[in-house]
Amino acid sequence: MEPIVLTTERLLLRTFTADDTEAVLQACQDPDIQRWTTVPSPYERRHAAEYTERMVPDGWQAGTMCTFAVIPREGGPLLASVAVTLRAYSGTWEIGFWTGREHRGNGFMAEAAGAVAHWIFTGLGATRLEWRAEVGNTASRAVAERTGFTVEGVLRAGLLNKDTLRDAWVGSLLPSDLGLTSPYAYLPAPADGPRPGSSPR
Repeated sequence: MEPIVLTTERLLLRTFTADDTEAVLQACQDPDIQRWTTVPSPYERRHAAEYTERMVPDGWQAGTMCTFAVIPREGGPLLASVAVTLRAYSGTWEIGFWTGREHRGNGFMAEAAGAVAHWIFTGLGATRLEWRAEVGNTASRAVAERTGFTVEGVLRAGLLNKDTLRDAWVGSLLPSDLGLTSPYAYLPAPADGPRPGSSPR
């Protein structure tokens, strides 16, 4: 898959290049990014170079991880990173993101995540986009909810970070949540369905 460029009212989303290594290195010195995401800690230049020069291009080439650098539409500094990763079950992708400390509070990530979600459904035919974050990562949850994700619950030991399994919130976004059509019909469970442990008569 060739990298693509997405635009929103304020933002331009493009692939990372080697020229972004220093900006990634600086952004990932933030203790919050190291605490709540799976980036290495301490975060060194070699980690940034691996990300921009190997991980990102390899993901695009394989068509299994599409990663975008988020910058102002008219040009400027790196604001954030957002990626979608193909999961084993058909049609499902998972979104992950971080925003540089000095650029938080401006709605950039919800705007970028919304653009990526729209593209993943219309461009790649995804049927479900998942979001996961460690329980307690309220900033990530706020972004997910502003983007339209429905938080579905808690997965015990649902996230591996720094060699430790952690409980994770999980949420989903469906094409219909954005007014789009899914490639498959969707039959939700009835709201008044049978109670757990019961059987139909």
